[in-house]
Amino acid sequence: MHNFKKLNIWEAGIELVKDSYRLTKTFPDFEKFGLVTQMNRCAVSIPSNIAEGSSKTSDKHFNKFLEYSLGSAFEWETQLIVALNENYVSEEKFKELENKIIQIQKMISRFQSRLKL
Repeated sequence: MHNFKKLNIWEAGIELVKDSYRLTKTFPDFEKFGLVTQMNRCAVSIPSNIAEGSSKTSDKHFNKFLEYSLGSAFEWETQLIVALNENYVSEEKFKELENKIIQIQKMISRFQSRLKL
């Protein structure tokens, strides 16, 4: 078992949640139940799955939740691309957030590779 609050991947996920909520507050009102909800749910899913997985008694089970977290990270990146394509986010902000999500993806993958499966 791991203390999720001390994991860098969890902390990075929490920061992305903040970024996601800040970003989606600027989206058009008609996206409230569409892209806004999807992006924020994905962002929240990243650290949530890390936290849930950390409670498991084996690294094999923890890894399954890290896979879910990684999947949510790729899903969020896709939704960020959609936001860019719809001009909801500037190119500059897109690049900043794209770099963050790619770093999170790499962090999760590296963490997975260190688990004893």
